[in-house]
Amino acid sequence: MSARRTLFGVELDPLTMDETVARCLDAVREGRQLEIGVVNAAKLVNMRRDPRLAEAVSGCDVVVADGQAVVWAGRVLRAPLPERVAGIDLFLRLLGEAESAGISVYFLGAKQEVLAQMLRRVADRFPGLKVAGSRNGYFDDSQQEAIADAIADSGAQMLFLGMTSPKKEIFTAAYGARTGARVVHGVGGSFDILAGITKRAPAAWQRMGLEWLYRALQEPRRLGRRYLTTNAAFVLMTAREFIRLSPQAASANRSH
Repeated sequence: MSARRTLFGVELDPLTMDETVARCLDAVREGRQLEIGVVNAAKLVNMRRDPRLAEAVSGCDVVVADGQAVVWAGRVLRAPLPERVAGIDLFLRLLGEAESAGISVYFLGAKQEVLAQMLRRVADRFPGLKVAGSRNGYFDDSQQEAIADAIADSGAQMLFLGMTSPKKEIFTAAYGARTGARVVHGVGGSFDILAGITKRAPAAWQRMGLEWLYRALQEPRRLGRRYLTTNAAFVLMTAREFIRLSPQAASANRSH
């Protein structure tokens, strides 16, 4: 098992997509819980501003690089990560594996109409998938405990959270264990993509690390300024870390 890499004070697992999927399936087989954290440039910036988010992500059992920019920063800062493990790609892989292995799943998140549309499309794409239950993502903090209990009662072995940060991370940290799900994976806006509400960037844009720009072009008023601000902050963070990186720190990461 490869030792974790430290990037901006956050410990990440240097896993490939296949290795991450294998860990998830092992957790289900062995009856232990695995909480998955995914980080991109925006989340790493926000973790510095939001201690609750930072604590929730750091408490996950596996933390992988969801954004290509994080992989590039890892190379620059001598904390190499083998590849990007995009949250939506991991989500789809796990749905396929769950269908094949008879693993039951629960979907929590999105608006009710988006959730319903996603469930229809998931049923078409994975007809043998066992869906233990689902619920929209609009609820008060006071309802979290009851929702976790409902998930536990459903017997779901994998839980997918289609909610924004930091809500999904905070729910996972506080109630992930209570749900009884063996794998808990926060998938952000993936429900919207599976439902056909938003489009995912073409593969070429993803390889160039421009998925954020594709999304911003779809929703410029909501996402444009946010992405530009967080991306600029991430570049600055990386530059400062590069300047500060000592030969000792570099050799320590290389020795893992």
